[in-house]
Amino acid sequence: MTVFALLRVTPITDDDATEDVAAAIDALEEYDVEYETTPLATTLEAEDVEELFAACGAAHRAVEGSEVQTLVQVDDRREKSMTADDKVDAVESELGREARSDGD
Repeated sequence: MTVFALLRVTPITDDDATEDVAAAIDALEEYDVEYETTPLATTLEAEDVEELFAACGAAHRAVEGSEVQTLVQVDDRREKSMTADDKVDAVESELGREARSDGD
């Protein structure tokens, strides 16, 4: 089984949130998850849904402050095993190119 998640941990503050976001990302290191951070969210991949949710909870708790909002969107592949790279490869195959702009 492969489980994917989109995770966004947002401290509600007027200050720079970089340190808080870094703490949330660092908390993922204690769990058996693969992750990639983008400017808007972090994508996680795990073999076990409980491990994935534990990692998301740890990321949420790692952010200090009086208000933290966390968004988790889960794709639980129970019958078909597919990696995050497989999902991107399928889209790129359909496009016939990389699924990103060329930067020009």
